[in-house]
Amino acid sequence: MDYKKILVNDHVKPFLLKARYGIEKESHRVDLSGNLASTDHPKSITLKDDHPYIQRDFSETQMEIITPVSETLEDLFNYLAAIHDVAYRSMDENEMLWPLSMPPQLPENEDEIVIAKLDNVENTRYRQFLAHSHGRRKQMISGIHYNFQFGDEFIQALFNLQSEITDYRHFKEEIYLKVTRNYLHYRWLVTYFYGASPRSEKNFFEDDSLNGAVRSIRGSKYGYVNSDNVLVSYKSIQNYLADLSSMVKKGILSEEKEFYAPIRLRGGHHVSDLEDHGVHYIELRNIDLNPFETYGISYEQAEFLHLFLLYLLWKDEGDQCDEWGKMGDFYNEIVALEHPLAHTPFEEEAKSIIDEMEHLVDILDLSVSDTLFVHLREMLMDPSKTLAGRLYKESEKSSQSQVATSIAKENYKKSWDKPYQLAGFTDMELSTQILMFDAIQQGIQIEILDRQDQFLKLKLKDHVEYVKNGNMTSKDTYVSSLIMENKTVTKKILHQHGFRVPKGEEFQTIEQASRSYHLFSSKPFVVKPKTTNYGIGISIFKDGANYEDYQQALKLAFKEDSSVLVEEFINGTEYRFFVLNDQVYAVLLRIPANVKGDGKHTIEELVTNKNRDPLRGRDHRTPLELIRLGELEKLMLKGQGYRMDSIPEKDVIIYLRENSNISTGGDSIDVTDLIPDDYKKIAVDAVAALGVKICGIDLIIEDTRVPATNKNAYGIIEANFNPSMYMHVYPYSGKSRRLTIHIIQYLFPELLESQDSKLINLGVPLAKREFATVTC
Repeated sequence: MDYKKILVNDHVKPFLLKARYGIEKESHRVDLSGNLASTDHPKSITLKDDHPYIQRDFSETQMEIITPVSETLEDLFNYLAAIHDVAYRSMDENEMLWPLSMPPQLPENEDEIVIAKLDNVENTRYRQFLAHSHGRRKQMISGIHYNFQFGDEFIQALFNLQSEITDYRHFKEEIYLKVTRNYLHYRWLVTYFYGASPRSEKNFFEDDSLNGAVRSIRGSKYGYVNSDNVLVSYKSIQNYLADLSSMVKKGILSEEKEFYAPIRLRGGHHVSDLEDHGVHYIELRNIDLNPFETYGISYEQAEFLHLFLLYLLWKDEGDQCDEWGKMGDFYNEIVALEHPLAHTPFEEEAKSIIDEMEHLVDILDLSVSDTLFVHLREMLMDPSKTLAGRLYKESEKSSQSQVATSIAKENYKKSWDKPYQLAGFTDMELSTQILMFDAIQQGIQIEILDRQDQFLKLKLKDHVEYVKNGNMTSKDTYVSSLIMENKTVTKKILHQHGFRVPKGEEFQTIEQASRSYHLFSSKPFVVKPKTTNYGIGISIFKDGANYEDYQQALKLAFKEDSSVLVEEFINGTEYRFFVLNDQVYAVLLRIPANVKGDGKHTIEELVTNKNRDPLRGRDHRTPLELIRLGELEKLMLKGQGYRMDSIPEKDVIIYLRENSNISTGGDSIDVTDLIPDDYKKIAVDAVAALGVKICGIDLIIEDTRVPATNKNAYGIIEANFNPSMYMHVYPYSGKSRRLTIHIIQYLFPELLESQDSKLINLGVPLAKREFATVTC
């Protein structure tokens, strides 16, 4: 087959970089001193053996992070980052992940290495067998398994351009077999560039069988490899499967999955899938952990591997396919056991391969990173720039263990730096990020259907749920969201059910509203858009307002909506009740955007200083929002006799808004345990009257000590169909309420059934903050 000819065809070019990727990354849990952890696998991660994202490999400390299959490298690394965040923040706070393929110092007695405590008896027995046959020490080596699948459109385009093979499955198998044979022959190039296990730590080797530093212990005969009598042919799928079966029958392998080749042909999760369905993808198994990357592998490495596999399809291979692979074993052993700073004897061939790869990029019009070939050539010219070379040089200043511990601490700090965020998805709404964190932790598969629209597909076995914006689900009807979106309709329904709501009128034009000015001018009143959320465009006048300010408030409201409500102002404190499935899970006291005077700085300067808080940001991506200084805030200051350049006296609180929405810079105080049950019942009953299951309902309460049944004890001012959850999870002050986990359990009640005795991680509370004494 002349692949060089058909690869350059214009019908193939659009699909050349189409592929599917997956990563399985092993790392050991260690304490903050770099010693192997003595704790069990985190209880907050589902203990099932088949968790889709976080499992255990050989030992109880060896955590395996598994990405979902991704169709772009960007998505792949987003998931890799997110799952790492979940892993870190699910472990003990004094634990981190070891960044090297070679394990940290092991116990002198290898029997003290704890085998993974799995539920499945067969899985446990298999690990016990491995411990007996290979020893526990070698099982502790970690690395990257890189799963790669050419895009179906790409293979189909190639198939359509040839006539030698008429069966598509057979053609697909031949493509993967050729790439595999060439990979076995040329894999030494990967070992040279990306080998990163130059030394072992104490107690890995029982003797001095390896003296001095090398490029990759893991990639050599001292790593985790099969014995020399394990021989498998890659001439055809039939030969490959027959040889594996023969190895098992002879007792050389316990089962097919004990075949530890540097590359494996995969038809699915099981070897039998290969026979039933043909080759689905290939698994590269000879990649050391990159200690200089937070997640063990760089984007550039992944880009190189894709291009390298394309090159191996394009590249001619030797006539004797199995001998071709054995030659590769010989070359790789030489490179793996070279000193990290040594020039390889295959340097000229490596330069030629890089030149050919770059030529291939040119003739195929491929788009790759500008620095890819620059860095590859730098590593060839200067071995100290390879991963092994860098690690070796860094370790010479202290020790490899100290370097690894220092790197681990840096990665640990990154993951804990902003514990409210989910790495890889920080552009999404914070409530959605937290929900995704909990879903990953609980073993629920996530598919992002529309990232910008925050639209997710959640799957647990065969149970599928769709979620938008964190809590818009199938449990609420479309009409229920329309009811809550329309404040006029909400008020009418609640009033008809006997709940107190503010009186007022609706206007469609400024002129119409202006003519009604005298109906409200001397009373406390509120001007707000009819349908918007987040407190935008709302003006509150507790002592009435002059005509000029009234006009300004109308302009702000009509800027947000074509209809505006002017309502009576109900005196009291505003509380947000989060109601889920007829139960109040959280109550928040929201204090309007404010600053405290110090007698030195202007209001504008005080706002700037308060906005420096790292917990404040924009667009619902942080627990608190930045305080704005717009027209509405200026109007509020004017009513109090202040301007932006006013200097308030020490300890004087200056409110910049009347509405207390967190989205407009307010502060969130959890008061769930302080609110009497009768007010919680009002909230539940009101939400039920609207026919809703998930709702954030806002009550004004003057004094919570007064029974809710008393006349005018409360007023309901708003019901929200997509209430923010992050402000409850990470309040400015008070107890964290992990509402996202309750949403997940509501959608997937089977989780509760299977986890009755399991502790569920309720998140990491932020540091306690003093704001004000809260009296309800």
